[in-house]
Amino acid sequence: MDTERASSTQRSPATPSEARLSQLQHESYSEFGGMRSQAPSMRDVFTMLERLSRTDLTITLVGETGCGKSRLARAVHAASARADAPLMVLDFRAASSSFVEAGLLGLEHGKFPRAGSDAPAQLEDTSGATLLIEEAAELPLELQALLLRALDGQRARRAATSREAPVDLRILVTSNRELDAEVGAGRFRQDLYFRLAAAVVRVPPLRDRRDDIPQLIGELLEDLGRSDMTVAADALAYLQTRPWFGNVRELKNALACALALRDGDKLELRDLERIGFAAEGSPLDHLSLAGISLEQLEKTAIKQTLARVRGNKVRAAKMLGIAVSTLYEKLKRLAID
Repeated sequence: MDTERASSTQRSPATPSEARLSQLQHESYSEFGGMRSQAPSMRDVFTMLERLSRTDLTITLVGETGCGKSRLARAVHAASARADAPLMVLDFRAASSSFVEAGLLGLEHGKFPRAGSDAPAQLEDTSGATLLIEEAAELPLELQALLLRALDGQRARRAATSREAPVDLRILVTSNRELDAEVGAGRFRQDLYFRLAAAVVRVPPLRDRRDDIPQLIGELLEDLGRSDMTVAADALAYLQTRPWFGNVRELKNALACALALRDGDKLELRDLERIGFAAEGSPLDHLSLAGISLEQLEKTAIKQTLARVRGNKVRAAKMLGIAVSTLYEKLKRLAID
């Protein structure tokens, strides 16, 4: 089962001291593709994707590893007019460069590996399908031109003939890094970025949508076969205060480990304190920033912050820890619109 799920908000929810979390209900939850959230940030994502799913626009979902990008992309496909056609997946994290190159060449010449299989399928047979490109930023620079050529020239050679025909594919993309920042760092082709960035949707991390954690824990316990498990209030509070830099995947792993160590049907704080969590610290510690100029880092941080607060410069300055006047100076110096 896909472990990426939605979550979220900043308010502290009232939770029972011991609850069967899978039974918690919140009238304020929004739903999309089987995922639920009461976080304003994720509810905005749901609203955007509900509307975008009705179009054929290329959508790029950007967010940290484990925050739900793949699950959301599959939900978009399921909600689209192409839901009855295949969903084909290219995952650059799980394939060697030689396999990726063979797959891209296959796409270019009319073949493409089906999701979960190494066997090629005639692209003409999957016209009308959706192509999901997982973690596009992981594609080596030398293969990006190949991907661009394949996507821009979606044509398949029909069997037993030299005649080529256009192929109709809808493109969905996930990335754990901002592709425009990758362009600025010289690691991603600008022309490919513009091909993929028709609609960019940023998925918030779990720590920005903590109010969904009780409901999410219930869903994960059910996935783990322990829907009977209750969680003590202090254990739940502890789970809601952790930074979760690994997002939902880290949360699920923590629950699985605690369950393996626990006897009985109640999860206590001491059960969680016994397990080894990922090292805390800034998520920046896990990014490859070497070689990127400080000016580019500053510019990217300001642009992303402004995008998150929808251009509100007072809020952006507060998030960045600077005065509003300083922000205006930086906007002018860095030529940020």
